[in-house]
Amino acid sequence: MKPIVRAPLFAALAAALLAGCERAPKREDVEAAAQTAAEVADPAPPVTGREAPQFQFSDDDIGIALAPTPGFALRRESDDAPSEGGWNGLAGPGVRGQPLLRLVLEGSGPGIAAELHIGTSTDSHAVVTCLQPSEASIVGTSDEIRIDGQLFRHFHVVDAGTGHYAPRTMDAYRSVRNERCIAIDLVVFPSLANNPAAVPPFDEATARARLQEALAAVRITR
Repeated sequence: MKPIVRAPLFAALAAALLAGCERAPKREDVEAAAQTAAEVADPAPPVTGREAPQFQFSDDDIGIALAPTPGFALRRESDDAPSEGGWNGLAGPGVRGQPLLRLVLEGSGPGIAAELHIGTSTDSHAVVTCLQPSEASIVGTSDEIRIDGQLFRHFHVVDAGTGHYAPRTMDAYRSVRNERCIAIDLVVFPSLANNPAAVPPFDEATARARLQEALAAVRITR
């Protein structure tokens, strides 16, 4: 009678003999294998939306940031020319400051435009007069509100400036923090197109409502 050879058992014995003939594994190989086994047993959690960038703009020195604002285009002053009115729509002539950014509502153009401006200044005169509109501004009302929990002086401006691109209405917010003036302006520019048949992409009421949504994205970080 011929002996019965079991293939699985023979293969296992062969593998054991071959393993015995091999050299002992290196320590780093053992550690790498253990790490791989641990990752397979407990994989890292998948990347979620929470790990997306929290701000579209942030300046730690100034202490201001901006959360994402759908429907608005961000224009940094380093990437674009300074906006009309400089850094502060209520500042008098000769008051120095730095415009930081503009948020431009989608659809803005010659018919009508809506923008949020943020500027700042450490100039001593700018800081002292930060909460006071210039004499050239026509202010309708004034009160105090909170932006991201921080107190700001609010001015509703009926008209400001005299240029050809002067805003029809503006809501201005001012605060003195960390020895600097922070200026936030919500500006609705008037129509520049002399075409009665032109249909603007939004009306003034819609523009002001959308700018208030953008204001809610402002964060005070210090």
